[in-house]
Amino acid sequence: MVDQIKEAFQKVKDDISSLKESIALISSELLELKKLSYEQSSNSQSYQQTKKPSLQQTQSPTHIPTDSLFQQTNQQKTPTHNLTEHSILPLKALKDPNNMISTGNEGVPTNQPTNQPTNQHIFQHIRIEENNQNKIPKSYDTLESIDKISEILSSLDSIKKEVRFKFKKLTLQEMTIFTSIYQLEEKGLLPDYQILAQTLNLSEISIRDYIRKLISKGIPIIKTKENNKKIILGINPDLKKIASLEAIQMLREI
Repeated sequence: MVDQIKEAFQKVKDDISSLKESIALISSELLELKKLSYEQSSNSQSYQQTKKPSLQQTQSPTHIPTDSLFQQTNQQKTPTHNLTEHSILPLKALKDPNNMISTGNEGVPTNQPTNQPTNQHIFQHIRIEENNQNKIPKSYDTLESIDKISEILSSLDSIKKEVRFKFKKLTLQEMTIFTSIYQLEEKGLLPDYQILAQTLNLSEISIRDYIRKLISKGIPIIKTKENNKKIILGINPDLKKIASLEAIQMLREI
């Protein structure tokens, strides 16, 4: 009996050590993600500060507003005769699938060819900014997931306190019934009233009464009908994920 208690203590200590290592690893990853998010945010702010001077330097001497240039592309077709094929190509950037601005007559050249490099540079900046903004939310989504995991881990202590409180109220015989169901399931068997009665040398009526008391005290025992006749007993898998049988027995003794 003493050896079993020592073994149970050791398993609980191992579970706690493993949990602490997991929390430390998640905390480290969380710090790295926050650092990465901060760097991306800083880079985005730095880019926005440098973008405005860059746009001002690339404006053409004619100082034609960008909106006016977009309006000219929707006017009547007035091509010039001295434009080459190479001077028309930059205007095709206006048909970028990600751009919501209409180009009118399939990229018709305007009467102000000196503005073409300016437009190409503007759209290049817009695409770069959109790509930078699309990267930042992904890191925030990851951070949100890590935060949720941290909250779940921090709640384990309160959950185990609740488990201890419920099992502390059980009588020795009720705990024996629960332990038998748990162990039979671990062996791959399907415990029912008859098997428990034979295992514990009790009547099936007594087993039914104990099961009813266990359920009324909040112990998560599942009853499943097999072929609409035979009732199979089991432990809720969620409880097994939270604590092993040894851990439950140890919490009960504290």
